[in-house]
Amino acid sequence: MTQLDYKRSGVDYAKIDPLKVLAQRAAADTSRNLARHGLTEVAASRGESAYVVDCGEFYFASITECLGTKALVADAVRALPSNSAGRTYYDSIAQDTLAMAVNDIITVGATPVSVHAYWAAGSSDWFADGARARDLVEGWQQACDRCGVAWGGGETPALAGVVESGRIDLAASCVGIVRPKSRLTLGDKLSAGDAIVLLDSSGIHANGVSLARKLAERLRDGYATRLDDGTLFGDALLAPTVLYAPVTEALAAAGIVPHYCVNITGHGWRKLMRHPAAFTYSIDALPAVPPVLNFIQRQAAIDDREAYGNLNMGAGFALFVAPSDAERAVQVAHSAGVGALIAGRVDTGSKSVVIEPLRLTFRADELHVRA
Repeated sequence: MTQLDYKRSGVDYAKIDPLKVLAQRAAADTSRNLARHGLTEVAASRGESAYVVDCGEFYFASITECLGTKALVADAVRALPSNSAGRTYYDSIAQDTLAMAVNDIITVGATPVSVHAYWAAGSSDWFADGARARDLVEGWQQACDRCGVAWGGGETPALAGVVESGRIDLAASCVGIVRPKSRLTLGDKLSAGDAIVLLDSSGIHANGVSLARKLAERLRDGYATRLDDGTLFGDALLAPTVLYAPVTEALAAAGIVPHYCVNITGHGWRKLMRHPAAFTYSIDALPAVPPVLNFIQRQAAIDDREAYGNLNMGAGFALFVAPSDAERAVQVAHSAGVGALIAGRVDTGSKSVVIEPLRLTFRADELHVRA
């Protein structure tokens, strides 16, 4: 079987990341504009998952993220004959969209406060489907309530010629506050000996979907293909992304301030070395891989390097905590309804991620997300 890797599915980070770096350099130059408001940026947040501004008594954090192509999966699975209940799945992908923004903003220690929606359709006709529109709205509201955020508003443009007819591009922005300021999590306390706690994912989340879509085209039954546990491939792909804000808020209430956090999305487990310092991130225990990700790896004929270098493989979020807090962090996550395990440690050495059970190493030159 011909290998179907992430690049062949249309996502090439070697081409995308240089633009991100260029944008970061230009954006950094605009920080001088904050002075007119009596504010200053927290420079260490440049290149992190959320941008942080010092407001005096607290920090302000902000982020914008998009869902990506998962709406295409929802549309395809909705049309399957097996969907006798007539599900639109837009309640699920509404949560996915919120999660893309919320799970990023909490990496810096922020409590998410409000979100805005961006729903750009190919034409006005998209909004005329009452069941789909209702599910999108209700799913969005429910995800807001789970994270304790206010839905401030949004934009619903009809962009014929930009967005394909019958399709929609979903995105969200989120703002949050870091209060007290001691909750700020930008890695200044990260040190050798810290424990790496991985929080379970629910499946593919919203990263790697382009690969999954290409795979569906190769399968005889497409999204109707059944996994080993009997679940339809399409249904498994549409399991909503875990919202990790309840875990980080529970950690704060328990007096645990992580030394660093990573939302494991694009670049997979390579993201564990996002911090700019030179540490070796040694992994000696692996979470269970969700059946849908096992299926994708097997059917796409990709090796562990490709899989763990691009997909979450069962770990959706990473907490780097003091060794004395590791067990308690796992307990707090479990109490919040999210599985977790102590997966490894931070070591001195060259910047790399070493996944010992797989004899797999990712080195510093395999991740380019900073200017």
